[in-house]
Formats: sequence, C-alpha cells, structure tokens
Amino acid sequence: MEITVNDQSREIPDQYSVQQLLSGLFPDTLKGIAVAINQSVLAKSEWEGYLLQPHDRITLIKATQGG
Repeated sequence: MEITVNDQSREIPDQYSVQQLLSGLFPDTLKGIAVAINQSVLAKSEWEGYLLQPHDRITLIKATQGG
C-alpha cells in the first residue's frame, strides 16, 4: 500500500504499524521522534497499535543536538 512520509511516497505492506515503519527508518533509536498522521500528532504510546492506512500522510520530526 502507498503512504507518504515527509512528502515522499513509500510502499509498505498491509497491516503495518507506525512502530514498524519507524523501526525501519530509524534502526538505531526511536528517541526524539515526533509523529503526525494526517496532521494529527500521534502519542508514542499509540505507535505499536496504530495501523497505517492507504494514502496516510506521515510527518516525522527528529530532534537533533547542536547549536
């Protein structure tokens, strides 16, 4: 199924959770990541149980350190 992540189209399997998506994109750590699905922020506690739907628009923001 097709979704959009930060304005880029991606193909993912059906029944794919936000947690699975993020683990693939950020294999080292999931700390400092914020997720919005169709412009609604999704709490970290919901990542594992939230199944992505066709044409969902996901916005990911990753905090970085620096100055």
